[in-house]
Amino acid sequence: MLRRVAEGVLIHQSEFVQSNAVVVRGRAGVLLIDPGVTGSELDCLANDLRELGQPVVAGFSTHPHWDHLLWHARLGEAHRYGTARCAAVVRDQLSDAGAKARIAAHLRETEIAGRVPLDLLGLVTGLPAGTAVVPWDGPQVRIIEHQAHAPGHAALMIEERGVLVAGDMLSDVLIPMLDHSKSTDDPVEDHLAALRLLEEVADDVDVLIPGHGSVGGADQVRARIDQDRAYVHALRDGRDPGDPRIGPSARPGWEWVSDVHTGQVRSLARRGERDGAPS
Repeated sequence: MLRRVAEGVLIHQSEFVQSNAVVVRGRAGVLLIDPGVTGSELDCLANDLRELGQPVVAGFSTHPHWDHLLWHARLGEAHRYGTARCAAVVRDQLSDAGAKARIAAHLRETEIAGRVPLDLLGLVTGLPAGTAVVPWDGPQVRIIEHQAHAPGHAALMIEERGVLVAGDMLSDVLIPMLDHSKSTDDPVEDHLAALRLLEEVADDVDVLIPGHGSVGGADQVRARIDQDRAYVHALRDGRDPGDPRIGPSARPGWEWVSDVHTGQVRSLARRGERDGAPS
């Protein structure tokens, strides 16, 4: 069910890793950000919007990971946007005929196996590089592009509502998940740079919506930025982060986040060995 979090802004939270779909009401319909995740949840979202009498007039994917690229036929055929770099990554991914099959195979290992519609996955139009706002007839939604977590990642600032849609940043349940792909030379600095960008708008935020996890108020914005920065610094420096999202203090059901942390430690170690190896 849709839940109001600010004037004209609602969320629909999935049972899958607390994924947040965001609805922003405009003049003629809504902007739908990162809808997901299962077919029944997308169907429920479509039903809620129909009851509100609000068609989807635009969509936006914050970054090119499968769970942020979903859609449902009942949501209509509105333009679905992303940053230019996000869209380029998606095109490259989907140019491989086996891409959807690999996602489906991955999902077979999860509790949502067979329940995620992939037929409309990733039909994203890239906005021209440097585009500052989402093109739609509604409250101005500013695009804050950075390269943390995934290439072409965007946070969205709904300035008239004081709402920051953070994508896969600033979660209370997930640690910062760095981009360990070959698309970046320095995933640590990419993440720290993104946190600095989000910090620049922190004083204007009344409501923080992460891609996964709990919605936060104004008092949570800087606290989550500081927590994420402390984690990234500890990861960079090879220290125990002492982060409550991992280890014995992790929330029940979220123990697997510790495995993500362990994987990141190993990935940075391998990158360091490679970069330090003689040519």
